[in-house]
Amino acid sequence: MGAKIILNIAGGVALLLWGLHMVNTGIVRAFGTRLRRWLGKVLKNPIQAFTTGIGVTAILQSSTATALMLSSFSASGVVALAPALAVMLGANVGTTLIVQVLSFDASALSPLLIITGYAVFKRSKQTLFKDLGRVAIGLGLMLLSLGLLVDSLTPVQNSATAQQLFNAMADEPVLTLFVAAILTWAAHSSVATVLLTMSLAASGLVTPLASMALVLGANLGSAFNPLLEGLSSANPANKRMPLGNLFNRMLGCLIFLPLLPFIAEPLAAFDSNPARLTANFHVLFNLVMALIFLLPLGLVAKLLERLLPDKKITNDPATPIYLDKQALSNPAIALSCATRETLRMGDLIEQMLQNTITAIMTNDRKLVAQISQMDDSVDRLHETIKLYVVKITQNSLEDHENRRAMEIHSLSINLEHIGDIIDKNLMELASKKIKHQLQFSDEGAQEIVEFHSIVVNNLKLAMTVFLSGDVKSARMLLAQKSHMRELELKAAKNHMKRLREERLASLETSSLHLDIIRDLKRIHSHICSTVYPALEAADELNKSRLKAQQP
Repeated sequence: MGAKIILNIAGGVALLLWGLHMVNTGIVRAFGTRLRRWLGKVLKNPIQAFTTGIGVTAILQSSTATALMLSSFSASGVVALAPALAVMLGANVGTTLIVQVLSFDASALSPLLIITGYAVFKRSKQTLFKDLGRVAIGLGLMLLSLGLLVDSLTPVQNSATAQQLFNAMADEPVLTLFVAAILTWAAHSSVATVLLTMSLAASGLVTPLASMALVLGANLGSAFNPLLEGLSSANPANKRMPLGNLFNRMLGCLIFLPLLPFIAEPLAAFDSNPARLTANFHVLFNLVMALIFLLPLGLVAKLLERLLPDKKITNDPATPIYLDKQALSNPAIALSCATRETLRMGDLIEQMLQNTITAIMTNDRKLVAQISQMDDSVDRLHETIKLYVVKITQNSLEDHENRRAMEIHSLSINLEHIGDIIDKNLMELASKKIKHQLQFSDEGAQEIVEFHSIVVNNLKLAMTVFLSGDVKSARMLLAQKSHMRELELKAAKNHMKRLREERLASLETSSLHLDIIRDLKRIHSHICSTVYPALEAADELNKSRLKAQQP
């Protein structure tokens, strides 16, 4: 009987964690990119940053996810350290909101959320609605798990051994705090630990004092994961924000732990429901720590910056190598620097393209993730090159220097668009192929590889034209556009032939095959666009491609 109860409790906790994971991943997939960009723009002062942290984490349901986003922003200088710390104070408050919602009995909504979420997920064709359906299923599973936990814990109330164990927790709040911290670190979720504590409190298994000690441990444990994630980074700046958040949590535990006996009675008078008392203490702790830390955040940030100074990372692809700020006073040298950096950006794109065909053909999930990370580096490098060129154009430039600045800007934009097509389109297709374990027919795979090889070779040719301005090479590249159209039509015709022959591999990968060819052709169009400045400078272009109308 005891083993069955333990299994039921473990199953309930696992279901709770899985539901929370579904909510988090659904929100990240639906709004993650927009939240990340918005987060990088709106942080100007501590109060605004604090409220932003509350909102973002209330949506993401993970202070760890918010912390990881902020660590990279803070280390790269996109967000100052003080506002980043203020966001984390808000993030800690944000995690309390779902706890507050779930502290009320909403178990009747569980089946409705699961059924609605499943219907939306299966029926909807739009990715956004599928992700929102995932969120609804996750919330339903969380509510269901809380009901299962309460039911599973009911028989434990009559166990003398369990009563002794939980009574000991009330007598040893420090030990209870550390147990909860370890559980939270292992689960990567303070919300899950607090919700489990609420279930224990609702079943009468833990006293208010023990439940509050568990809440303290949950808040402490949640600060370890972002810090441990940052340990793998070679740049100490990535550790500043997580370390500041951990210091906040540790100081809070030191302040609140001796005060627990005095806090329990007023909270019980405010709301005697044990689960609500636990949720209210969770809010109280985070609000008080936010108020204590908001004013001295500037001093804390300076201390952390002194303890963990910046370290140049030479192997970070997003870090510019050739953009010399000292050269900005000499436009000719500065343009040469920007040219070299843009060529380096082209090398990154070429590497992404080479890895793309490997990921697609070998179903390499790890390589798909690496390519997406490379696109982030390309985006950051594009932004850096753009700002550098803007600074160059603020000087008085000759006509040929102005033209070269626009060529650099145009090429970097095209390269950034190519990176987006690889990441947002081709990698999505690769993930779909991996998910369903699909394989192309031999002929189909050969067509894609041939198409891809031409695209890569023409990218190299485009970089040569950019560097040398060779008109002959530029004409050669533009001539490839019609060749690529012919190849696309030929590939489509051959693919339709295989479909008529009812080849299984072709039937299973039909949309994938055609979409990959289409996206490679889009990439080739961006590559061809890079040679127009060279042709225009040589007066080799007509004003319009349209034929003149007959009189």
